Amino acid sequence: MTQPNATMLKFGHPASVVAETDLWSVQVRPQQPALGSLVLVCREPATAFGQLSPAAFAELQTVVARVEKLLARFTAYQKINYLMLMMVDPDVHFHVIPRYEGARDYAGIGFPDAGWPGPPALAQAVALDATTLAALTADLKAIWVDVT
Repeated sequence: MTQPNATMLKFGHPASVVAETDLWSVQVRPQQPALGSLVLVCREPATAFGQLSPAAFAELQTVVARVEKLLARFTAYQKINYLMLMMVDPDVHFHVIPRYEGARDYAGIGFPDAGWPGPPALAQAVALDATTLAALTADLKAIWVDVT
């Protein structure tokens, strides 16, 4: 396995890692605009989407399918958004935001989807403390091993 890149580290690697494949890292997003928000980071040294190898593109399909099953089970989302913003963090990555009307509850914390039904309200995200981040990561890891 390759070493974590700068984007993976910024989003809390290794503490936030739900799963890693040869070419992708699935991590809990520390700022949650909706419960279950993830970051999907390519592990290849690429700073533009078109730089990814054919293998990374192929593996992306299987990772995305698994992420969607994971989040469907965990949050029962109504829609899902993939945001490739790459304005600050250099490595190819997506913010994966499960979308739903209303709010979800986790560990006694309410997670409203403040932007529903429009674009995600990233500025109104719930910031996870270390304990909640660890619990959410562990719960998502447990579901990940069960979805294929």
